[in-house]
Amino acid sequence: MTLIIKGSGLSIKDVVNVARNNQKVKIRPDALEKIKTCRAMLERKIRAGEIMYGVNTGIGEFSEVVLNDDQVKDFQKYLIYNHAAGIGEAMPIEYVRGAMLGRINVHAHGNSGCRPKITQTLVEMLNKGLTPYVCQKGSVGASGDLAPMSQIALLLMGEGKAYYKGELLEGKEAMDKAGITIPGLEARDGLATINGSNVLTAMSALFLYDANNWLKQAEIAAAMSLEALKANMKPYNAKLHEVRGFSGAVRSAKAINKLVAGGDLKENKVKCKVQDAYSMRSTPQVIGAAHDALEYAKSQVEIELNGVGDNPIFFPDEDLQLSGANFQGSPVSVPMDMAGMVITMISVMSERRMNRLNNPALSVGLPAFLTKGAGMFSGLMLSQYTADMQIVEQRILSTPASIQSIPAAADQEDFVSMGMNTAIKNFQILDNAYGILGIEFMAAAQALDFRDYSFGKGVTKAKEVIRKYVEFLDVDRPLYDDHNAMKDLVKSCEILKEVEKEVGNLE
Repeated sequence: MTLIIKGSGLSIKDVVNVARNNQKVKIRPDALEKIKTCRAMLERKIRAGEIMYGVNTGIGEFSEVVLNDDQVKDFQKYLIYNHAAGIGEAMPIEYVRGAMLGRINVHAHGNSGCRPKITQTLVEMLNKGLTPYVCQKGSVGASGDLAPMSQIALLLMGEGKAYYKGELLEGKEAMDKAGITIPGLEARDGLATINGSNVLTAMSALFLYDANNWLKQAEIAAAMSLEALKANMKPYNAKLHEVRGFSGAVRSAKAINKLVAGGDLKENKVKCKVQDAYSMRSTPQVIGAAHDALEYAKSQVEIELNGVGDNPIFFPDEDLQLSGANFQGSPVSVPMDMAGMVITMISVMSERRMNRLNNPALSVGLPAFLTKGAGMFSGLMLSQYTADMQIVEQRILSTPASIQSIPAAADQEDFVSMGMNTAIKNFQILDNAYGILGIEFMAAAQALDFRDYSFGKGVTKAKEVIRKYVEFLDVDRPLYDDHNAMKDLVKSCEILKEVEKEVGNLE
């Protein structure tokens, strides 16, 4: 089904569908009319000699330099050349496709001033699977994601490089093979393509989708560990959380109760302590705080996906153009710094439960390091080392990027969001989180094999999926293959999918 672009209603799920699943897009006819109306106004103002930033002036420190008529068109070309100044490895195709979708949705408001052909070409590139080659690093998350967006804009001149049908080709060759007419750049077109925080916003949308799935798996791993550790399940009564009022905690408690339902622990057939340690007792409060943080971040990202991040912004109904700073990435980078931080927080709690499974002083009768041959064998002792290393890296990466501004452009751009740093490091945090949670899953499955009571339906199904990929550790073996298999399993969401088939949606 084709996604209709209208300047509003674009969701994180839409970004995922277009960026990853190659859903087709189409601009709604009334949105296209708005783009045409805005362009007509811009052209009238150009003919009238009205001074407009980035149209007939330079940019940044050169914003006071007025261009003559002959310079206006060529300026857009040189603007893109100058700003295509990224560095590093190629950005994943899904990030670039998500950014293009976001930019199309900005144009659909009819406030950007570009020619309709520019927006329609971006739509055609998405629909035909032509994706610009973009370097991952270079944006400071203000004035838009200028460096990466400029590499997208190069294709509008038949330059740069692009992926098409699995090949990396020169820009013109890629456009020709895809049958896409190169529109070229006229007044305003270049800046209207690059002047927004579209890359960091698309990356943030994809991260939030993945992070929500990871959090639900964190609840599954927690439920497995709780069953193995003979936890007191009274702290998971929804009433306890409803009386406090945080929706994330209520959601988490209900999810974990679903997972342990039908097991002996939930049915009070297993003797447990009056009160457990915090890593066992306060899981709903902690994972719940993460749910609430991600929900807030989602709300901000979806505002940005559906807003106008341009400079200047044109208001055709009032024959008005206003220059400001709607390209500033801080409204996204601030909540997304928090989003990365809470993934680290939940990873720390995961490791603490894994520690309890390993430690004979804390594990309520489980063998030391979950091995039958203590002394000869070391069991999962070193798995904890691996988790700990990854957590330290997460903690380093959890320092907010949004407070790291370095002035640029002769201090004209003296505060920037560094939101691209946030977006990049969040995926690094999540990559470690897959590994850490995989180790808890592996340890919990090992521990459950030492218990002789019945487990909840969700926990039983999760253990069954894990055992398809990692065998019980009877005698010591190299564990790196197991660790990587578990990391890939968590990333694939197979545990989540199978468990939700068994117990229903965990949201």
